[in-house]
Amino acid sequence: MSAMKPRLLQNGRLSPALEKTLAEEFDTHPLWRESDPSAFLAQHGAEFVGLVTSAMVGARAPLIDVLPALKVIASRGVGYDTIDIAAAQRRGIVVSNTPGVLTDCVADLAIGALIAVARALPSADRFLRRGDWKRGRFPMQTKVSGKRLGVFGLGRIGRAIATRAAGFGLEIGYTDVKSQSDVPYTFMPTLVELAGWCDFLVLSASAGPDTRKVVSAAVLDALGPQGFLVNAARGSLVDEAALVIALQDKRIAGAALDVYENEPEVPEALLALENVVLLPHISSSTRETFNAMEDLVLANLRRFFKDGTLLTPVSTI
Repeated sequence: MSAMKPRLLQNGRLSPALEKTLAEEFDTHPLWRESDPSAFLAQHGAEFVGLVTSAMVGARAPLIDVLPALKVIASRGVGYDTIDIAAAQRRGIVVSNTPGVLTDCVADLAIGALIAVARALPSADRFLRRGDWKRGRFPMQTKVSGKRLGVFGLGRIGRAIATRAAGFGLEIGYTDVKSQSDVPYTFMPTLVELAGWCDFLVLSASAGPDTRKVVSAAVLDALGPQGFLVNAARGSLVDEAALVIALQDKRIAGAALDVYENEPEVPEALLALENVVLLPHISSSTRETFNAMEDLVLANLRRFFKDGTLLTPVSTI
């Protein structure tokens, strides 16, 4: 153990470049290399003052509890539902995430996924590759421009999605905890009302107890047989079982999903459907965005060990 460098625990893989820099600047130990992590932490947990992780892996309370000297958690990603914020707060542990730098890529993907499901682009690709075009035209699909887009959660990403959608001539409506006076979009007090109003319902809200399975059977029924759901936020926002039934019964027209309730597991019933576009949680997965997120992880750690502050603290801390 270095006497000079802060000792960090790395929970989950990061990019080779970030892992290399962390190892150079800090006394970093990758937990994922341990064959018996619990035994290792029982013996060495008290040595670590920092934890570096990602939004997909996080830091649950049992891990935080076995790190009695922990002072800071730095996470790559904007979401923090996989980090037990309450457990950290009780101990005075500060938590950083990487908001802002992934906004554009997530918004880009949400719009791309919306067009892909409305126009059935993956099915059209398979249609051509099978040689079916030689036997007839691909079935007609749904026009995107000129329709109504409902945004659930008008934060940074929700606003970026709305800006892009406006460029396609879509009428924008939204629901959030309250109406926002600085946007020209139509406010709907409830998610059910928004779903009943729009043709495309795009989710961009944060995950948490208040939004768990908020996209219920009632919301999907309000969206209706001509409506599409797009989720590039968090899988926990959707009642996945209700969604499968709605898709199977054609109670909604289709869905484009980048996130799931139990990633990386995806229900077999979803895999069997043609009216869904399924993506492997890639909304922020571009080289440019990952570089920016990892730069911000490092900047937060450097700032904390310099003066005890963070550049981008999680807002609830």
